Amino acid sequence: MRNKLVILSLFIFSLCTTMAQKPSLNRAYNAFANGDYFEAKELIDLCVNDPKLSKKALTYLYKGNIYLYLANHEYEKKREDERYLIRFPDAPVQAYDAFIKTQSMDRQIDAYNILTPDVALPSLYGLLYVYGVDELISERFQSAKNVLEKAIYCYELKIPDLPLHGELYFYYAYTLENLKDAKALSFYEKALHDGSQNPNLFLRLMELYKIEGTPEKSDQLFEKMKQIETQDPALYLAEIDYYFFKKDTVRVKKMLKEVPASIYGNPDLLVNVANFYIQLEEYDDAKSYLIRALQYDKENYIILYNLGVCYYYLSENKFKEYNEMDYSTEMEEITKIKKESKDLLAEAEFYFEKVILKDPDDLNVLNILRSIYGRNDSPKYDDIVKKIESLENK
Repeated sequence: MRNKLVILSLFIFSLCTTMAQKPSLNRAYNAFANGDYFEAKELIDLCVNDPKLSKKALTYLYKGNIYLYLANHEYEKKREDERYLIRFPDAPVQAYDAFIKTQSMDRQIDAYNILTPDVALPSLYGLLYVYGVDELISERFQSAKNVLEKAIYCYELKIPDLPLHGELYFYYAYTLENLKDAKALSFYEKALHDGSQNPNLFLRLMELYKIEGTPEKSDQLFEKMKQIETQDPALYLAEIDYYFFKKDTVRVKKMLKEVPASIYGNPDLLVNVANFYIQLEEYDDAKSYLIRALQYDKENYIILYNLGVCYYYLSENKFKEYNEMDYSTEMEEITKIKKESKDLLAEAEFYFEKVILKDPDDLNVLNILRSIYGRNDSPKYDDIVKKIESLENK
C-alpha cells in the first residue's frame, strides 16, 4: 500500500510539473500583473518557444512588456544597492526586439493594461543607453554598437521626456571610433548639436578634425566652449595644441604662462605641458613640469625619456655657451659653465639608463647613451657599442 502511495504521489507530481510547464499567455500575463517579473519571464519564454504561440503577435507584445518591466525592476534594485547583480542585463534589448517583432506582425495590436509598441519603444532609450555604455566600458564594442543603435532609434521616435544632451550620440560615436568606423565624426558632431557639454567630446572632435585635415573647424568648438564656460584643463591644453598647429607660437607661449592650476594634480597633463615646451625648445621649463609629473609615477617611461631629452639639450646649450665664450672671460666663469654642462649631461645619462632598464633594445636611446659615454670617456662605451652592433645585425 505504501509503495502504491509513493507511485501515486510521483505520478501526481509529474502531472503537476507537466501542467506547470505548459505554455500559457494567461499565466504569463497574471505573473506580470502581480509584479512577479522573473516568473513572468520564464513563462513568456515558454510561449515564445511554443510552435503555435510563437506565431501570435500578442506573445511578443507580452514579452516586450515583461522584459521592459523586468529591466526597470533590476536597474531600480541596482540603484538602491550597488552590490545587486543584474541577472538579465540584456532585458532592454529583448524588450526592444519583441516590440519591433510585434509591429511587424500587427501594427494595430492592443491589449488590456499593456503598453503598445508605439508607447513602449520611445521609453526604452534610457535602459538601452545604460546597457550599451556598460558594454562599451567592458570593451565589447560590437555589442555596444548594436545596443546603442537601438537606443538612438528609440530616442529619436519622439521628443524624449529626459533629454540626454548629446551623451547617447557621444558614446555611440566613441564606440564607432574604437571600431575604426568613419561615421564616428558625424555622430560626435550630432552630440554637439544635441547639447553635449562633455569635455571629451571637444577633445575627440579636435583630434578628428586634425586627422581629417580640417583643423579650422576647431574655431567653432572654442566658441562653444566659451559659451558653456568649461573649466576642464585638458580642453585648455587642446586649444594650445591647436594654436601650435596654426604655428601661432605667440599665442601658445601666452597660454602656457597661464595654464590653470588644476593641471598640477594630473601627471598626464603635466607631461602634455612639458611636451609643448620641448617643441618650443624651452627645455628648462619642460624639465620643471616633468619633475612634477615624476612625483606621481617614478617609473613612467615617457617621463623618464623626456627628462633625459631635456637634460641632454640643456647640456648641449651649456656646452655651446662654453665654446662661444670669449677668452677675456674670467676662467672661473668658464670653468663654471663647463661643469654645468657636464652635470646636466650626467643627469641625462641617469634618466636614459633608467629608460634602457625598461626597454633594453631601444636603439634610439642606446645611440644617445653611446654619444654620452663617448663624450665622457666612460668605461661603458665599448659594451654599448657591441650591443648596438648586435641589434643592428639581427
